[in-house]
Amino acid sequence: MTNNKNNMGKVLTIGTGALALAAVGYFFLGPQGKKNQKKTRAWMIKMKGDVIEKLESVQDITKETYDTIVDTVGDAYATVADSKDEVAKLAKELKSHWESISSKVMQERKKENGKKVSKN
Repeated sequence: MTNNKNNMGKVLTIGTGALALAAVGYFFLGPQGKKNQKKTRAWMIKMKGDVIEKLESVQDITKETYDTIVDTVGDAYATVADSKDEVAKLAKELKSHWESISSKVMQERKKENGKKVSKN
């Protein structure tokens, strides 16, 4: 039983990491990717990385959880960024990607549920 919990934890961690990478990939490679790449500053990249890091530690990702993480990380960057307006714009943009992220979450959950069923 403990081994199954450990395996599920690993699967969940890997799935969450993949989800986070997908979100960043969408941001940089999606329809607005070229524009996003040009305007991204070093602190923006670090802020996105911090959001991803926090996402990896969350077991159940909901829109509210995601928004809270983005807001919390954004608040920390408001003091180091060029302007609070830029942080707010980035936070808004990150939040706008929730639909893409949530579809990835659902895909990962379906994969996990399929693996659970096939192992039993």
